[in-house]
Amino acid sequence: MGGGVGKTVSGLVAQSARANSIYTHAVVSLELPEKSEFIDIVRDAGCNLLVAPSKEELIRQIKAADIVQIEFWNHPAIVEFLCKFPLPAMRLIVWCHVSGLSYPAIPAGIMEVANRFIFTSRCSWEASEVESLPAEAKKTLDVISSGGGLEVLPLPKRTTERPLRAGYLGSLNFSKLHPDYVDYVAAVRAPDFCVRMIGDETNREVLEHQCRTLGRPGLLEFAGYKTDVAMELAGLDVLVYLLNPNHYGTAENALLEAMAMGVAPIVMDNAAERYIVEHGDTGIIVRTPDDVATAIDDYLSSRPNERIEMGRRAAAVVRERYRYERMERAFSGHYDDLLTQPKREFTFVDFFGATPADWFRVFHRDASIFQDDGSVRLPERLRRYSLLERTKGSVFHFLGHFPHDALLGAWAKALEDWEANDYHV
Repeated sequence: MGGGVGKTVSGLVAQSARANSIYTHAVVSLELPEKSEFIDIVRDAGCNLLVAPSKEELIRQIKAADIVQIEFWNHPAIVEFLCKFPLPAMRLIVWCHVSGLSYPAIPAGIMEVANRFIFTSRCSWEASEVESLPAEAKKTLDVISSGGGLEVLPLPKRTTERPLRAGYLGSLNFSKLHPDYVDYVAAVRAPDFCVRMIGDETNREVLEHQCRTLGRPGLLEFAGYKTDVAMELAGLDVLVYLLNPNHYGTAENALLEAMAMGVAPIVMDNAAERYIVEHGDTGIIVRTPDDVATAIDDYLSSRPNERIEMGRRAAAVVRERYRYERMERAFSGHYDDLLTQPKREFTFVDFFGATPADWFRVFHRDASIFQDDGSVRLPERLRRYSLLERTKGSVFHFLGHFPHDALLGAWAKALEDWEANDYHV
């Protein structure tokens, strides 16, 4: 229950309580939650919250539940829960919090067997595993965005009386941030242009080195991680939100929050962003560094009134579209349908595999990357960064959960050796 998923689940159950829904929720967190704020929201909503329950307690909860909803992504604890021991019969709804477009892929098997499989973005319809599903399996798919709660954010008054202020909000890890971010923003011609980088300072030294190499040492200003995101966004006019084309995100909460506060976004022409930003209306979609320069120099900076109007349109759209009320009503409709179906048993090892190494590798569309002999064949540059994460379902993440799995250990060592000897950003 950390980060985006914690915010979403707590928002859903709190809205269910506010709406006096006929459905009550019990929330099970397989591990200790990263952030207590979401725990408090769940408990304040009157929900029973279980943290790291025993096998016996987990089975009792599943047997007692009319519907089991799994918040799904490539986390080792989730796959272990599904595969380690037989689970009682259930009515199963899966809410998937990754797009499936690149890594991690969404295993086709779980989409085919779940009573309902719900994406968090329409972009997931473009995943090859989804496109290849039988027609009958596609009938059980739906999209419910995980974005919500934006209407409570402040909407500051924007002014034309100051120079344009640009920023980025989110992770600086290159599996998320575009590895060539500096090249894109350095194309802006205004000599005093600067992007305020709000978030963890991973890769700060690398990014600063890139700026100095291009002769733009003041191009990025590193603000570090901030708890008061609204205050930071209130100080921005433009969000330069350029992500790795292979990123795993869907709802993109940082982007939604910025838009909800009237910040005009610039995003890459990536699938997830295209389903959030309408080019020329609620933001600008770019493909090249020259596109970024044109967006900043020739439009957003030189035409501030139009920039402010774009921000207003963005705020109006996302505040209406991404609401917990919509989310709760959509899920209640699925719950109604599922209650007409009998509970049934699921054998998840049939498509996830029997070992931790299998569970890890099932999320990789390219089976040639992690070899049976323990070697690793690296993909092209932009796809490599996700392999080097220490969490996010990486081999290091899985090895931390299953330290005695020999294949996971061999793959992790191969990546560590490559990092030590050959890795260049």
